[in-house]
Amino acid sequence: MTRRFDLKKIMMDNLVLVVIFLLVIITAIVEPNFMSEANMTNLMRQFGPLSLVSLGMTFVIIGGFIDLSVAGIISLVAVVTVALIDPLGQVNALLIGVALGAGLGLINSILLLTCGAMTQAEALFITFGMSSVYSALALIITDGATLHMTWLTTPQTIFETIGSGTVGVLSVSFIIFLVCLAILYVFQGETHAGRSISYTGGNKVAAILSGIPVKRSMVIIYTISGFMAAVGSVVLFSRVTTAAPIIGRGFETNAILSVVVGGTSLKGGKGSVLRTVLGVLLVTLLSNCMNLLGVPPYMQVVLRGAVLVLAIWLDNRKEL
Repeated sequence: MTRRFDLKKIMMDNLVLVVIFLLVIITAIVEPNFMSEANMTNLMRQFGPLSLVSLGMTFVIIGGFIDLSVAGIISLVAVVTVALIDPLGQVNALLIGVALGAGLGLINSILLLTCGAMTQAEALFITFGMSSVYSALALIITDGATLHMTWLTTPQTIFETIGSGTVGVLSVSFIIFLVCLAILYVFQGETHAGRSISYTGGNKVAAILSGIPVKRSMVIIYTISGFMAAVGSVVLFSRVTTAAPIIGRGFETNAILSVVVGGTSLKGGKGSVLRTVLGVLLVTLLSNCMNLLGVPPYMQVVLRGAVLVLAIWLDNRKEL
């Protein structure tokens, strides 16, 4: 009986891995093309943008907040970066684009602090509003048109490498993800600022009384979120070679879904970037499998919503 109980506990503690394993096995049997080299390469490239955005969202949710502005940040960074390639060159455009994302995240944190928004609900509405602002700016800059990188006269070798380059069997975008993951993993576990984010999300009042710089933590998590959204944006438009003013639409919900499915508590205080990777893998696999199996797009939205509800329910069950 003890062995059976332990097995059940191990499976529940690693439910995401179990679901990923079953999803891969079932899809590989039903659709042989799932295991093809072309689909594996496609999966690796699909994994890149969402994983980068989700890593940034992880710190926001661990800190006890939420960030719906990433969709607008992705769109604005994409159109600004592509628009600057011809006049400033690809290196300057890239640096400005990434810095813009971090700056927009910083603006979010300053706005939240100015408004005295210290709860997740307040952050939700404020960042939703900022997402609308950033998306509107992207539409104004492009006049609603999509920017095509093929129209540019300046070489785009850096972006071509990011979008379709490989190093051995690994895509360049996946290597960028691995570098970011390693840096953020060390930051979360080995630095005082990283650990302070968990304390802030666990109990803000207790954190303040303990001398934890809660306001500084808010600035850090939103700046990280903006920066990672910008990096994800660069990887995304480099892959699709276009920068639409709505290119970031839907990334905020998929990032939150990935973080929560990965095991980070929506209540804050608990979570890990490593667990988020599993969540992103599951969400990416689920989308890929549904596409291969011919599941209608509207039904895919329903299923992703059901997965999010289930993840939140399981998260609440752990607290009982």
